Amino acid sequence: MRTSWRQTFLLVAIVAVLGVGLVYPILLTVGGAFRTDDGGFTLRHIASVFEDPATRRGLLNATLIAAITTTIAIIMALPLAVVGARYAFPGKTFLGGLLLLPLVLPPFVGAIGVRHLLGRAGALNAAFGLDIDWLGNGGIWAIAVMEAISLFPILYLNIVASLANLDPTLDEAGECTGAGAWTRFWRITLPLVRPGIFAGATIVFIWSFTELGTPLMFEYYDVTSVQIFNGIKEVEASSRPYALVVVMLVFSIGFYLLGKLTLGRSSFAMQSKASIGRQETRLTGIRACAAIALFAGTALFAAMPAVGVIIASLAVPGQWYESVLPRAFTTDHYVQALTHPLSAGSIRNSLFLAAIAVVCALVVGFASARLLVRANLRAAWLLDALVMLPLAVPGLVLAFGYVAVSLQWPFGGPDAPLGAFASIIGATPNPYPFLVVAYAVRRMPYIVRSAVAGLQQTSAEFEDAGQVAGASKWRVQRTIVIPLIAANLIAGALLAFSFSMLEVSDSLLLAQREADYPVTKAIYALFERLGDGPGIASALGVWAMALLAITLLGASALIGKRMGAIFRA
Repeated sequence: MRTSWRQTFLLVAIVAVLGVGLVYPILLTVGGAFRTDDGGFTLRHIASVFEDPATRRGLLNATLIAAITTTIAIIMALPLAVVGARYAFPGKTFLGGLLLLPLVLPPFVGAIGVRHLLGRAGALNAAFGLDIDWLGNGGIWAIAVMEAISLFPILYLNIVASLANLDPTLDEAGECTGAGAWTRFWRITLPLVRPGIFAGATIVFIWSFTELGTPLMFEYYDVTSVQIFNGIKEVEASSRPYALVVVMLVFSIGFYLLGKLTLGRSSFAMQSKASIGRQETRLTGIRACAAIALFAGTALFAAMPAVGVIIASLAVPGQWYESVLPRAFTTDHYVQALTHPLSAGSIRNSLFLAAIAVVCALVVGFASARLLVRANLRAAWLLDALVMLPLAVPGLVLAFGYVAVSLQWPFGGPDAPLGAFASIIGATPNPYPFLVVAYAVRRMPYIVRSAVAGLQQTSAEFEDAGQVAGASKWRVQRTIVIPLIAANLIAGALLAFSFSMLEVSDSLLLAQREADYPVTKAIYALFERLGDGPGIASALGVWAMALLAITLLGASALIGKRMGAIFRA
């Protein structure tokens, strides 16, 4: 099949768009880390990051948080995935759905509930008459546990998908040789699902390594992400923030490559997917109770932050202190979360920005998926790499890249023609264009993967028949292709919309003025205020949870078991 000029033109256009919106901000940040004041090259800024004890300590703490988070997430997800993939027991479907509950709660929102439950004056100490600082002054362990609770479902989905593709005859062959259950798991199952573990662990590790919101909510500032956040104030006068971002990016890539060498090697991979499906073994009696206890106990533990946020949203200010439950309840915070000037304005901002971002991502994402599935392009690998790159590049790095772009011509400088159209730092900033681009680029992979899955299941013969009947290419797409994969496009758009509404790094860095705050920046600002601020922030977080829950349920109903593939790196 020959490549048409239209396909080549479309490929060039998409690569150009992604180059400007994705690659250019990263390159600009990297360049700023090595640039002298007179435009020369220097390694001094990078060296200063490692010479400063504070930034060295921040990198070490970020690495420890990521390592602990990933380890806890694997410990939580692996047994659940193995039991869930191989055995049937009463309530499995319901309990499996509960395991995905943490996905509807951003980690930094869940930190609000955890502080109320496990703080020195929290519910746990009040229940048992203790005086233990379970959170360690909001230190590394508190952050890591919070992030592991929120992120382990990503690992669970990836491992379950990998286990579903295993050929059961391999395990049966091992059993015939006399190998026990543990030996078969260690020698056969684990090596074969290692790529799936790597896929999920990569997202969890890089996410937690660069996570900004959770350390801020725990008031833990001795970590690289928060140091970058605070460095925005000096970005115009110093190259040090650029250098810190580049070091974070290099560390993230290094950790990815290290994981690829250790967990992601495919030397044990099967030549193809299983030709027959594994028959689930039905558990009864004590074994069924043990499986139910495993799922229910993990779901209950993972629901702890969400429960804490909900109770905090109902507590009268000052009435949940050194008590198991609040001494007085109110529902006013839910009303204020929708009417308070800051929260109401942030909801309008996020709805507007997320809607435009999803439209942009749909256009570019659908066109990219079409080229990847239907076109015979030599440069398909480049397009595939570009559209998936946002899953591997830390959101904080991209957000800082947009700050760097805003300082360059045509947006920054005395004669900048687009300075009034889009700016981030200044007396009258307008971050909306940058936020739209950031949201669209960051969430486009969800749409691309959903569309690719739909196109792969739709025969190209339908399109050929439409063209033979005399319909134009555009009409074929509009009347045949898009309706056939509408469920996939809607699922990807729902995920892109909801996660854009609750984007953390971009919102915290790019929105500097209160009138421009998206929802997540408003939650952080409200939580910092005295009086009813934390209650309103909690209620706003609950509204956000409801939005994400509805979105995930809708997407899961539309694309079913392929949900796990969307969260792979």
